[in-house]
Amino acid sequence: MSSENILDQVKKLREITGVGFKDCKIAIDECNGDIDKSIEFLRIKGISKANKKMERVAADGLVSISEKENKFSIIEINSETDFVAKNEQFINFAQEISKIALLKLGKIDDVLNAKMENKKTVKDSLVDLISKIGEKITLRRCDFIDNKDSTNFSYTHSAIKKNIGKLGVLINIKTSKHKEDLSNFGKQLAMHVASSSPLTIDVKDLDENIISKEKEIIIEELKNSGKDPKIIEKIAIGKLNKFIADNTLLNQEWIIDPKKKVKNIIEEVAGKDKIEIKKFIRFKVGEGV
Repeated sequence: MSSENILDQVKKLREITGVGFKDCKIAIDECNGDIDKSIEFLRIKGISKANKKMERVAADGLVSISEKENKFSIIEINSETDFVAKNEQFINFAQEISKIALLKLGKIDDVLNAKMENKKTVKDSLVDLISKIGEKITLRRCDFIDNKDSTNFSYTHSAIKKNIGKLGVLINIKTSKHKEDLSNFGKQLAMHVASSSPLTIDVKDLDENIISKEKEIIIEELKNSGKDPKIIEKIAIGKLNKFIADNTLLNQEWIIDPKKKVKNIIEEVAGKDKIEIKKFIRFKVGEGV
């Protein structure tokens, strides 16, 4: 690495961490110019300022979706504040990364190491953006759905621009129907997932640990409420079944007509054809952070 590049990396590291020039220079030398490793190096050495920006919670930001030839990518990129999330530079950055995610099949490591229009990697460009904006910014997650034997749809809730907002959904459907015949249903289904936030497609996909934990919670709540021990198990089964129905897509009440389940609507739309939901992806900014 040339002296000019080393100094440039030292400058970036100082802007991110607030650590002095000498310590940053040592870290950069030790880590061969890798910014992330240099931050870790400074932390291990006990230089507390190294986490000045990176330890902050970045729970705001944007979700961005890209589409080409029935293939979709979705990313979540986080900032600390909504103010930054509305910054035009941040929005453009998110949109470009989502396009890269489409090319890299949603594999986050490949995305981070891919080159952007500025000829720098996404990883290095993130560092530059942190330096300019002054907030922690992270590419939290990416995903992708292919077009092999499937019909795909997307939805962005309260989009600030096309396919970019705070909540995004991708739907992957296997069907013998043409996409244009399902366009209305596909959009409605994606909107349903955005609104109802299912955990899985059906009961068989639900983690047994989640079910067991929920049953424990329900039984404890019933015991604490003073219910007769003889009927607690029966009530618990009913509540558990309600939990499962509320959290599995096919068994949820259809948001447009709550008298019907999602699986009933699928049967109606399919008619003599077949419609099978293979996958859904739902990204909401800051969820779980």
